[in-house]
Amino acid sequence: MSERGGAISEHTNTHWQPAAPVDRDRLTRLLGGPDLAWLIDRVRRRMARDEPLTGPVTLTAPTAGQRAAAERLLGRAPGTGRALSVRLDAVDAVLRRSGVSPDGLGAAVTALMGPVARLAHVREREERAWRDAYAPLDELIRTGRPELADWAERLRGDGLVRRLARTPQAAKSLLSDTAEALRRLPADPAVSLPVFSNAAFGGAHALDDGTPLATLVLSGVRALTGFPDGSGAEWRREAWASAGLLKDALSATVLTLGLRGSPALDWSADEGEPAVLTLRQLSRHPPSTAPAVVHVCENPAVLATAADTLGTACPPLVCLQGQPSAAALTLLRHLHTRKTRLRYHGDFDWGGLRIASALLRRVPWRPWRYTAADYRSAVAAASLAPSLTGTPTTAAWDPDLPAALTELGVRIEEETVLDDLLADLGH
Repeated sequence: MSERGGAISEHTNTHWQPAAPVDRDRLTRLLGGPDLAWLIDRVRRRMARDEPLTGPVTLTAPTAGQRAAAERLLGRAPGTGRALSVRLDAVDAVLRRSGVSPDGLGAAVTALMGPVARLAHVREREERAWRDAYAPLDELIRTGRPELADWAERLRGDGLVRRLARTPQAAKSLLSDTAEALRRLPADPAVSLPVFSNAAFGGAHALDDGTPLATLVLSGVRALTGFPDGSGAEWRREAWASAGLLKDALSATVLTLGLRGSPALDWSADEGEPAVLTLRQLSRHPPSTAPAVVHVCENPAVLATAADTLGTACPPLVCLQGQPSAAALTLLRHLHTRKTRLRYHGDFDWGGLRIASALLRRVPWRPWRYTAADYRSAVAAASLAPSLTGTPTTAAWDPDLPAALTELGVRIEEETVLDDLLADLGH
């Protein structure tokens, strides 16, 4: 039994437990004062690492009191240099010879301070605690989310949970909440992110951007839905929406013309008027019908002119209005899953190619007058076109297109080829 009561742990240095009686009063006077605390600390570190208690230990810039305490301990001046150096062998010999601690220095320090935990065993206990912290994910996978097994394995190895939680106890709580969220997803029907957060965790802000819980749940959402890598506020909005969680569901919109499948869309199509769909509408009530082909453009001018020119005769047309929003991606993914073929056209410049590439990474499409040959024809027909600026990029749908832009060096905006686009739509 230790001085403090209770059985000595198998993870402590039991070989330092005193077998012979220790003269506690003399030991306290000799080693227990504050001026030798540094020495006791050095000894305990060695004991924790199972290192021998031999050789010198050194204290730089000692006080007069620390020098005097070392002199009393050894029965002589320990030296006159700037640093104070004490040989542990000498201290051990003094303790044994004087009878203060017949079993030597290790037994004396144990009697003064209690058993010393071995670092190897401390690390072993900590690793065991970290393994146990992932139990909520194991339970989640076992009871209904086997498709998350690879994701959970990556979390164990990439260090993200340790960086976010710092301790095994905090990690287990964080992963319990993560599992609870993923167990409820995807949300059907779609719901706002704050409402979901409040229902799951009793607080509307538990899944706010930047919180450890939001980081892990969003990571799990992407594994659950197959949402691609990315960054930025728009990307996070789209990723949450892929699991039915609407973040700012009203500001993300998409323009359509001639699309049917809901009372509002049917009315707009009958009137030949453009319709503005929000992410909330699309998540809750996506179009119930899907046409064979939908044309997709980048600029609102194309859709507006199509409404003016073709009206009710315009086939289904969707406009991204620049970078594809969460609403646009939700609509186009929905149509793609219903076997609709998407045909895309955008500006012939580096920014246009980047927008098209961003869309292609998220939903398949085929070019609509958007190849190198189409660009060359548009340049030849243009009377005046602005110079091409910006940083070049690639075009996976037509690897020859970037080379053509570099060679000819002019921008062709969608409005320049508007007549060709309207002719396609009018047939």
